[in-house]
Amino acid sequence: MSEYSWPWENYQDRAATARTAWTETVRALPIGTRITGEVVGRQPFGVFLAIDGQPEALGLARVTAMPRCLDLPAVGQRVTGEVVWHADHNHQVGVTLATWAHHEDLLPAFADRIGQVVNGRVTKTVPIGAFVRIAHCVEGLVPSIELSGSPAKEAGQAAQEGQEVSVRILAVDLERRRIILSTRCLP
Repeated sequence: MSEYSWPWENYQDRAATARTAWTETVRALPIGTRITGEVVGRQPFGVFLAIDGQPEALGLARVTAMPRCLDLPAVGQRVTGEVVWHADHNHQVGVTLATWAHHEDLLPAFADRIGQVVNGRVTKTVPIGAFVRIAHCVEGLVPSIELSGSPAKEAGQAAQEGQEVSVRILAVDLERRRIILSTRCLP
């Protein structure tokens, strides 16, 4: 079985049923309603849910609401959440999963730590640099120029996934959800 799947084998028939029942679905599931359900489909953009008590409703929890350090729930997993939107164009009920909503955002605590040196582990190397986990659910980017002092093509040679590194926190951008790190100027 693929990591990704659509909610039902015959999605067009299911879509027609959801369209017919849409007015009742919106009435029964207003924004703010707490729901439980089962993951019935999984795509890179989120998970589809069969919502308990609403057999015609199709829920969608988008990854844009998911903390980066969490994984999409698996097909068949039971979840809870809250209705946050209705999409009239495709008859879907938007849901924020409870595990995502109650996840503590640790990024703001690092805004007060600019200039500090911390230890972390390289989680991924990419052409633009290396991502380093500096705390549970908190990663920053060491730009490739910081790693090797040369163009991005050498970044992979300067840092290896799993490697322990010391880094200085250069910047924390809360709006864009980013931390910029440096391997230079360490004590």
